[in-house]
Amino acid sequence: MADPRGFLTTDRELPQRRPVDIRIQDWREVYEDFDARKLEKQAGRCMDCGIPFCHQGCPLGNLIPEWNDLIYDRDWGQAIERLHATNNFPEFTGRLCPAPCEAACVLGINAEPVTIKQVEVAIVDRAWEAGWITPQPPEFLSGKTVAVIGSGPAGLAAAQQLARAGHTVAVYERADRIGGLLRYGIPEFKMEKHHLDQRLQQMEAEGVKFRPGVEIGVDMTVSDLRRRYDAIVIATGATAWRDLPIPGRDLTGVYQAMEFLPLANRVQEGDLEASPLDVAGQHVVIIGGGDTGADCLGTSHRQGAASVTQLEIMPRPSEERQSAQPWPTYPMTYRVSSAHEEGGERVFAVSTEHFEGDASGRVTALHLVDVEFVDGKFEPVAGSQRSIPADTVLLAMGFTGPEQGPLVEQFGLPLTERGAIARNDDYSTDLEGVFVAGDAGRGQSLIVWAIAEGRATAASVDRYLMGTTNLPSPIRASARPLTV
Repeated sequence: MADPRGFLTTDRELPQRRPVDIRIQDWREVYEDFDARKLEKQAGRCMDCGIPFCHQGCPLGNLIPEWNDLIYDRDWGQAIERLHATNNFPEFTGRLCPAPCEAACVLGINAEPVTIKQVEVAIVDRAWEAGWITPQPPEFLSGKTVAVIGSGPAGLAAAQQLARAGHTVAVYERADRIGGLLRYGIPEFKMEKHHLDQRLQQMEAEGVKFRPGVEIGVDMTVSDLRRRYDAIVIATGATAWRDLPIPGRDLTGVYQAMEFLPLANRVQEGDLEASPLDVAGQHVVIIGGGDTGADCLGTSHRQGAASVTQLEIMPRPSEERQSAQPWPTYPMTYRVSSAHEEGGERVFAVSTEHFEGDASGRVTALHLVDVEFVDGKFEPVAGSQRSIPADTVLLAMGFTGPEQGPLVEQFGLPLTERGAIARNDDYSTDLEGVFVAGDAGRGQSLIVWAIAEGRATAASVDRYLMGTTNLPSPIRASARPLTV
């Protein structure tokens, strides 16, 4: 145990966010630097529990008490080794994960939990700066070839694990750059893309071949792919967005979040001078209260929207953990992200009835009604109808599963009731040598689940190719989140 009294003598502390009026003028990440000595004291709050429930909260099985202890002892070099033992990309999870490990922290039963996520990202950032993270190419090649379809966190994790096991791995991505939603879905202010680029450079040095701009099922048939490779991992994600089929949906100015966000990211990549969907000076309404909605909110602020309103059909959550969500489950509490802190109005327990447009066919308003949950469904509250102005409406209501298109059709794999690609407990499918990892097989989920599944799928592929494997397999495909 690092500091036997740390959880009693040290209060929880996180790095400060840059002032709102400054940070909305740029696209840099929102947090200030955090002093290393302060971070070491935060790590010292870890209680080194007899049963560390943070392990249960983390699908990756991160060795959290171990690297907290190492940071308190100022052994940063060994800390990154322990962090990488379970997580290929802590610079991604340390920025993007909602930290179910902190919700499961034993200290969190009656106090503020350990700042696990902040310690994690500080370890990996310092390791990159110090040059401790280097390529780990295999000593021997197996002679086996693997194709990974999709370059999000699941696909990248599977690819890196398989390449390090000695297989020749190619990652196919239909977009023009590698990274999936990490590249074009996550705004720069949440994760600057140089973090992604440096990890891709490491993977290339380890032997991973990247093939952007190739859509499997269109540019290359599935049958050609199966002839060329000994095994295939489908890691295309759950990118089929949920729509809102109400009157006025076809009006100009009503867009999906994933039509809006990638264009803003392309501006930061230097592809565009300005986004074709720039909302400067406009009244923006975002339908959906989750992380994607918050990403749209922060992006709208930086583009200079006149006003932003975010709508959520669910009632406003409590600020305290409810009895129906006891520790160590992940509680659905009221949270204020950096984007919410920057402005805009949040409206809860409302439903959109229809969109209104002008003679040119462009949206001008959105008609709402308050709702309440009665007998398992949302019912409108009489007399609560009203309208709000809207120059642009962004739909951020989540995703329903993998897209139904040439890839799914040519593989001919069945789908589950939830619309995901059916697979077995070891991530294999009924097609010889074809595996499914991440959201394509489990449905929309968290980045930690994607990386964990990528690692586990790699172990199954390695076992299929070689008869045995030394790769870790943290979870089975049938596992469902216990905390989120």
